[in-house]
Parts: sequence; structure tokens; C-alpha cells
Amino acid sequence: MKTNFLSLLLPVLLYFGLNPCHAQITAAKCIDTERSALVAFKDGVQDPSGRLSSWVGDDCCSWKGVGCNNQTGHIVKLDVRNPFQFRTLDVYSLTESEVTEYSSLCLTGELSSSLVRLKYLNYLDLSLNNFEGVQIPDFLGSFKNLRYLNLSYASFSGLVPTVLGNLSNLQYLDLNGYSYNVSVASGLYIEDLEWVSKLSFLKHLDLDFIQIDSTDGAWLNAVNMMPYLLELHLHECQLSDMFVSLPFVNFTSLSVLDVSKNSFNSSIPTWLFNLTNLTKLDLSSNSFGGSFPIEFGDLTALEELNLELNVIGGHLPSSLGKLCKLKNLKLGGNNLSGEITQLMDSFNDCPSASLVSFSVNSNEFSGELPASLGNLRNLQYLDLAYNSFWGSIPSSFGNLSSLQVLYLHINKMNGSIPESFGQLSLLVDLNLMTNPWEGVITEIHLMNLSSLQTLMLTTNPGKSLVLNVSYDWVPPFRLKHIELKNCKVGPSFPMWLQVQSELDIAVLNNVGISDIIPEEWFSKLASQLVLLDLSKNYIKGKLPIELEFPKLDLLDLSSNGFEGLLPRWSTNVTQLYLHNNSFSGTLPESIGELMPRLRNLHASDNRLNGSIPSSICKLVDLQVLSLRNNDLHGELIDCWETMQSLWVVDVSNNNLSGSIPGSLGYLRSLGMLLLSKNNLVGEIPYSLKNCSALSTIDFGGNRLSGEIPSWLGVNVQSIFMLRLRSNLLSGQIPRQICNLRYLHFLDLARNKFSGVIPSCFDNLTALVYGNSSEQYYHRFQYRLAYFMEQTIVVTKGREYEFNRNIGLLNAIDLSENNLEGEIPDEITSLKALRVLNLSRNHLSGSIPEKIGNLRLLDTFDLSDNNLSGTIPQSLSSLTFVSHLDFSYNNLSGKIPTGNQLQTLNASAIYEGNPFVCGFPLQVKCPGEEIDNLEPPRTDDEKENDSMFPELYYSIGIGFVAGFCGVVSVFYVRNKKSAGAGQSTNSDSW
Repeated sequence: MKTNFLSLLLPVLLYFGLNPCHAQITAAKCIDTERSALVAFKDGVQDPSGRLSSWVGDDCCSWKGVGCNNQTGHIVKLDVRNPFQFRTLDVYSLTESEVTEYSSLCLTGELSSSLVRLKYLNYLDLSLNNFEGVQIPDFLGSFKNLRYLNLSYASFSGLVPTVLGNLSNLQYLDLNGYSYNVSVASGLYIEDLEWVSKLSFLKHLDLDFIQIDSTDGAWLNAVNMMPYLLELHLHECQLSDMFVSLPFVNFTSLSVLDVSKNSFNSSIPTWLFNLTNLTKLDLSSNSFGGSFPIEFGDLTALEELNLELNVIGGHLPSSLGKLCKLKNLKLGGNNLSGEITQLMDSFNDCPSASLVSFSVNSNEFSGELPASLGNLRNLQYLDLAYNSFWGSIPSSFGNLSSLQVLYLHINKMNGSIPESFGQLSLLVDLNLMTNPWEGVITEIHLMNLSSLQTLMLTTNPGKSLVLNVSYDWVPPFRLKHIELKNCKVGPSFPMWLQVQSELDIAVLNNVGISDIIPEEWFSKLASQLVLLDLSKNYIKGKLPIELEFPKLDLLDLSSNGFEGLLPRWSTNVTQLYLHNNSFSGTLPESIGELMPRLRNLHASDNRLNGSIPSSICKLVDLQVLSLRNNDLHGELIDCWETMQSLWVVDVSNNNLSGSIPGSLGYLRSLGMLLLSKNNLVGEIPYSLKNCSALSTIDFGGNRLSGEIPSWLGVNVQSIFMLRLRSNLLSGQIPRQICNLRYLHFLDLARNKFSGVIPSCFDNLTALVYGNSSEQYYHRFQYRLAYFMEQTIVVTKGREYEFNRNIGLLNAIDLSENNLEGEIPDEITSLKALRVLNLSRNHLSGSIPEKIGNLRLLDTFDLSDNNLSGTIPQSLSSLTFVSHLDFSYNNLSGKIPTGNQLQTLNASAIYEGNPFVCGFPLQVKCPGEEIDNLEPPRTDDEKENDSMFPELYYSIGIGFVAGFCGVVSVFYVRNKKSAGAGQSTNSDSW
């Protein structure tokens, strides 16, 4: 959609050059029949802005947009192009007022066939109007004298009439099918391009955004019949057929060729290199492949070359250095590799460096940046992002005196930034993010960057990148966008940041600031700020209580030392992150009115008290409500039906009371419901059966009663984690639980469940195959950017907090209930299980013979039951087990030996089973000697065992290695005692 000088000049030449009589002083009178044709045209269209208001009187030759032959009086020109001046060609980037102004200047309606009376017309421009999806009329094909026809961006649709091929004198044809009227679908199409080949005098052809039906290179054959063609635009025409070679090339005068955004998937055609007059070539957004042709060096007239978004591979040839007129070189989004040193050095052979824009982003380039880049003194735009460049930025970059944009983000730049950077006085946009930078940045690096508006700089955690400027230094720039992460700016909040009063995006994440930020800084940014992220610092003090942020969309103040009341800011913020601070007081009572567009509210891990305000129910777009780890009290709000987008409710670890509201059942999108560690009572609501999207339920640590609801496993089947631990629930474990094929974590411990363990556990396919973690995280990966799930796991007498990779726990805990009967053999099918705790029940019978099938078990506890019989030899197959407890049963016989069993503390494992014997106990079985028995390991040695060794191994090779990174496991506290009145190991697995 870009236009070069030739495109602008050609219409002028066509009109003035082809009408010599136009320059004469005397003018002939307007022809009545032609004037009446114009009047009929005017009457057939709507003209809200009055652009045709001059079309009155007898002298139609003086009407605006009308041109006549001064000798004959015949109308030869009709130009009713919309005069709106576009700031951008992207309709979706236009402001509302721009769209309104453009629309008001559009002529709308249908074209009157009366125009056919303008038989001498040689120039017709109807572009940028809104003809509301009508078809291009056939009568346009009757203008035999027409040499210029522009119907572009005019909201025509349907089949392009083949009668346009009758316009044998046509030199300029623009049918660009893009529409700036978003309410009108662009639907122009061409069934057969053969008619175009009849336009043998054509110099300019633009068919952008028109679907062209072509097979076997028919479109190219038609183009090859136009020897005078200078410009050809075929952007986004759904073409896929391309001849790699042609027997002859008949359009060698071509200066501009644009076939971008089609579906070509061949190597780059060799016939292109016969077009030696090309000044602009755009092959971007296709699937051209193969190696980069060295023949591009033969197109010495090229000024613009765009090969972005293809699959071209190989190295860049030095022959490109022969393109001394090249101004724009765009090669991003390919598979190019190697270094760029040879190419940059080859440009030194040109008498002057003409390159203005150079983009190779998103390739596979590597190596250090060559110093010869600094010779491109006319360079304004340099994009090297998304590659594997390493080392330091060469000091020669200081010679790039014209540079305005530098993108070097997401590489492996592990060196330093030179002081010569301070010479780039025209630099506006600088992005150096996501590199492992090291070194020190001083005032010298920044002192002359007077044009700088965007500064984005991050390094990796653990790297040392320090912004070492004096506290009171005032820079020459006023930024609109600053993004600093993992580099050291603090401990103070320096003056060079305080004076940035024009910021609309400010990110200072983990930059070591431990100062108090002046309230005035927030106040002066309030009117324009769109995003503010000060997270992961040590910022202290209080926030201004009342401010208005009309444009703010994201506010992240998490993981700091802010204190005092939560801000009562009036804002359109959609994402609010205040967690991990020391805020106190209550949630704003009017939060629903202050922040009506809120989608994510994170205020967990603070010191908030009071009740949850009912105005939260006015947040109809709310998706995440996270208030865990505070001191909230009162009952849960009961107006959830208004928040139909909600998928996470986390109010765990507070002092909430009352029952679980039934209105939660209206939330059909609810995925996580986390209410643990409160004082909730009553039964689990039946209405939750409507929440079919539920994947995580954690009601542990309350005083809930009743039975496990029957809808679990029937109406709700996508459960990933079910945690009902430490309640007053009773009844039997329903067989419907076996329908939860995505279940990875089942914790029903410390309740009053009775009856037998269901024999259908082998239907829990996620624990049989371990195959649903990837599906689960893939389903919710976009959400994990906004919410980190958290749960408490009790094992080996300790509590562990997991906030990632919960799916890899693969645990079942049924301990401390009143379960009876035998352990079902089907439980040995759960081969992905890592934790199995059935302790403190009334289980009887023997341990299943095939228990060794659970080879990934890390924790296995059957203590305090009535189990009898011998311990199966297959137990020795548990090569990852680090915690084993069979104590206080009626087991007998020889203890299995081998593998991991010999490393565990035998006295703790088998205590209270007086009839077991053999290694490693100091009790021999009949016929055995005990002289060589190894003493059991000490408790201190046992403490050093990994909690879940196979868990970490799975992270290294499994799905989460690619998605979530390493597991975050935090030791909370050593829970030697579960509380008053409980036995020492009452909460252990």
C-alpha cells in the first residue's frame, strides 16, 4: 500500500501530458448532455460533507473535480477521490475521530449509469469512497479513451468485470480491494486474469486484496503480455502458483513488484533476476524457501528488498554488497544463519553507504556484531532482535549518527554497552531487553540521547548490570516508555527517573530500589500512564490514597514493602497486582465503582482485614480474584452470578466463616475454587454441579460436613486437583470419583470417611499413564500468566508449598479416616503415582502383591492399620522411594531386600510389627545370620533425602521443562506436631 514517486507523478502526466489543450487560456463551453450526466451522478450518491456543492450552474467545467478539454468542452477528467489525509494505512489504528471524519467525507450509494455519456473521459478516480459493497459496474468498460482508472479502497465487492479488458488505452489501473469501511467486507475477486493481458499499454497495475483464481501460473502469463508495465501490486491475492523459470521475460521494464502475503512455496524464481530495472521488490509473507540466491547482487537498481516472513535459509552472500543504491533491506522471520560480518564488510565497497533500514530479526544469526556496522552512517532503523548474537556492542555504533531505532532484544549479548552510545543524539527507540548484559552504564552512555523516548533494558537474574549515575543527575531526554528489569538502579529512586513526567509505560522490575517513591511522581504521571510495574523491589512507604488514572490498564506493585491502606484510585485498570506487600486495612468498599473494568485482582499475602466488599460483584469482567493469606473475616459474598467471566476464586488462608454460597454455581467458567484454611461450615453446595469447567477444588482446613457430592465425576469431570483435607466430611468415597480421568492430586485425609476404597481407581487415567499434565497446562497456559496456583502438601512430617507443577505431584492421601476392607489390587495400576498415603485407617488384608508396579513412588505410608501377611517382594522395585512407613500393623515374614529399601531407616518403617524379620532389622529370620547387618541411617541422614527426586527428573525431560521451568518448592515449616491433642505424626504421609 506504499506509493513511490513514479506512482504520484504518473496520474499528473496522464492528465496534463495527454491533454495539451488543457494549458490553453480560452475554454470551450460545457456539453449539456455531459453536464446532465454529472448531475445524475450527484443525485445518485449521498454527500454528507457537501464535497459536490460546487456542482451547480451551467459551467460544469468549473466544478470541483471535473476537467474539460479546453478546445472541445468535453469532460476528460472526473476526480472525486476522498480528500481525507490518512495518518496511517491501517484502519484499526485510526482513532474514533479520524474514522468519523473519513466517513463523513465519503460519497456513498451507487454509480449512476449516466456516466456512460462521458465518452471522452480519460481520467476517472473514485477511490477511498464507500460504495457499500456494490459490484464494479460493467459500463466502465465502455470508456475507450480511459487511460487512468482508480477504484481503490472504495468498498466495491463481487466479480471484477472482464469488460475492463476493453480499455485498450489504459495505462494506470488501481482496483485495490482493501476497505476502510470496517462494516463492509472486502470481497472483490477475479476468476480469470486473461483480460488483463489485453491492456498492453498498462504501466501501473494494482490488484491488492483481490482474490485471484489462478492455476498453472496463469496470472504470470497474463502479466508477461504487458511489456510497458512499471509497477505490479498483487498483495494478498491468495495466489499459490508460481513459475520458478520462464522461457522469456517480456516485462523487463518493471520497476516495482509486490507479491507479498500470498501462498507461494517454491524457491525464489530465477526469472526475477532478469528484471534489472527493479527498484522495489517485496516477496514477504509467503513460504519461499531454499538458499539465499547470490543473483540478488545483479539487481543493482534495487532500493528496497523485502523477503520477510519466508523460510529462506543459508548464509547471506557478500554479493548483496553490490547493491549500492539499497536503502531498505528486510530479511526478518526466515531461517538465515551464520554471521553478518562478511555482508557488512562488503558494503564498504560502495562509494557511499545508502542503507537506511536493515532488519534481520527472528533468524538464526550468531557471532559478534561486526564493527563495520558503524560505517552505515545513513542507517536510521536497525533490527537484529530474536537471533543469537553475543558479545558486546561495538564502539563503532557511536558513528551511526542517523540512527533512530535500535532493536537488539532477545539475543545472547553477554558483554557490555559502549560509552559511544551517548553519541546517538537522534536515537528515539532503544530495545536491548532479554540479553545477559554485564557491566556499568554511566551518565556518559546517556548524556546526549536527547531524542530518546523508549528505553528497554533487561539482563538475566544473577548478571551484574549497574546503572551508575549520580543521584541528582538530570538527563536530556523525556521518556514515554521505560522498561528496566534485573539491573541495578537502586537503592535510591534517582532524580533521572523522578523527572520523567511524560511516561505512559513504566516498568522497573527487580531493579533494587528500596527507597520511598515521592507521591508527586505518581500524581504527575496519573493523567497519561497506561502501564506501571514496580514489582520485585524493596520499595517502602505508603501510596497516595486517592488519584485518578483514566488510561491505566495494568498496575503491578507486587513483592515490595508497601504499607498502609490499599489505594482508592479511580481508574480503568484491568489488571491489578498488589500481592506480597504489607498493605493493611480493608479492601475499598467501592472497588466496583472505582475500578469497573477490573479483570484480575491480586491482593494476596498482605495484612488485609475486614470483610470482602459486596461491590466486587459489580466487576462483571472479573476473571481472577486472589485474596489468599490475609486476615479477612465475615462471610463470603453471595452475588457471584454477576461475574460470568470468573475462572479463579482464591480466598484461602483467611478467617472467613459461614457456608459456601450457592450462587457460586452460576459461574460456568469457574476453573479454580480455593477456599482452604478458613472456618467455613455446612455442606458442599449442590449448585456447584453447574461449574463444569472446574479443574481445581481446594476446601481443605475448614469445618465442612456432609458427604462428597454425587455430581463430582458426573457433572464435573475435568477435576485436576481435589483437596478436601481436614474437614468433618463423612460417608463413603463415591465411585463417581473414578470418572475423574484428569485427576492428579486427591487429598481426602483427616475426615470421617468410612467404607472401602473404591476398586475402580484404575480408571484414574492421569495417574495410570501420567498423560494429562501437558493437556492441562496447554489448556490453561494463557491463564498462568495472570495467576499462580498454590497448594500445601504434607509429607514426611512437613508442609511444603507448591506453586508450580502441581500436576507432577501425582498424589493420593486418604489417611486419618475410618476406611476399612482391603487395599484394592486396582490401585497398583496407578503407575504415575508418586505419593500414596493410606495410614491411620482400619484397612485389613494384605499388601497387594503387585505394589512394585508403582515404580515412581517417593512416599508410601500404610502405617496404623490392621494389615497382615507378608510384605511383597515386588516392593524392592520402588527405586525412588525415600519415605516408607508400614509401622503398627500385623505384618509378618521376611522384609524384601534390594535397591532403595536398604537405604531407609528400618526401625521407623517396621515398628509395631513384631513378626517381621530379616535385613536390615536386627531380627533374624529362621536360618539367617545377622552379623553383617548394616545399622539404620540416622534421622539427620534421612533429612537429606530429596522430597520428590523423580519430580525433578520429570521436570528436566517432560512438558514442564518447556513451559513452566523448574519446580518451585518452598519449605514452610517443620510440622513435628499437628497441634494440640494430635499424635506426633498426625499429619504425616
